[in-house]
Amino acid sequence: MALSNRKWDLLVVGELNMDLILDEVESFPELEKEKIAGDMNLTLGSSSAIFASNIARLGARTGFCGLVGDDDFGTQIINQLQDFGIETLFVKQDPQQKTGLTAIIRLGNERAMITFPGAMASFSASDIPERVCREARHLHISSIFLQPGIRQDLQKIVNRAKSNGMTVSIDPQWDPKEQWNIDLDKLLHHIDFFLPNEAEFLQLAATETVEQGLKKFYKETSATIVVKCGTEGAAFIEDNKVQTIPAFINNDPVDAIGAGDSFNAGFIFRFLQGYPLEECVTFGNLTGSISTTQAGGTAAITSLGEVLRIAKDKYSITDIDEITR
Repeated sequence: MALSNRKWDLLVVGELNMDLILDEVESFPELEKEKIAGDMNLTLGSSSAIFASNIARLGARTGFCGLVGDDDFGTQIINQLQDFGIETLFVKQDPQQKTGLTAIIRLGNERAMITFPGAMASFSASDIPERVCREARHLHISSIFLQPGIRQDLQKIVNRAKSNGMTVSIDPQWDPKEQWNIDLDKLLHHIDFFLPNEAEFLQLAATETVEQGLKKFYKETSATIVVKCGTEGAAFIEDNKVQTIPAFINNDPVDAIGAGDSFNAGFIFRFLQGYPLEECVTFGNLTGSISTTQAGGTAAITSLGEVLRIAKDKYSITDIDEITR
């Protein structure tokens, strides 16, 4: 089947969980002491789901393949994905599993997180039907260190996607065990985009600076590495020169949860539209920044039109293409 005739623009394979966000705390928890939160929000979480939700509402036809428990959280996640226009036919509810949950405590601009992996720890290549890779143009995978089955089968999944003509992007996310045990050199020879943040990339590249890491892998891999550097923008290497695209600064951020996933959504959305790398990175910076205008990772980006409205009101951008000129 021709790529342009496929059912979905992209398939997201990854973890699904709820986020319990506790806000307005006076201090982080201490042993044997109770703390009070001034606000609480229970929302759709996980890097994969935030990415999928935002890129779907930008306009990409999106399918999801994942595993949740046959419980209230699992049903809530599936319903929310469907509300965002995402195909959930391949999201399985397993009665033997519990749906994962991340508890997030936010204190000012800092946050502490504890995740119960639940079903995501059991998710593997065997849960991904062969035919889904024939129905999408692009594959995106997030949070490989939270999913031991996906990490173990990662090369198999990537090979299956590539053999079906798909392009592939991966956002590794943080390794809770801080072991970083993936064969990055091998992986980068088989995917198209690698989208870590700065802290993750420095651990994986084993270098002191982003520039050193980018140069270390340049010409030794087929993948394009784009490193998200927060308010410093995003960096990549092209024509043997490290380039940094400035961030769009939100001086009054509500919440940075999901900002990196929102960058990914903007970046891959532009890539699927056929834009060059620099323009993809710039639009990713914009969607990442816009994500911080609302609490949670999925509240701010409700449509491409809303992104354009916020870009105009907040950043005085009247023509979305002008930001890449």
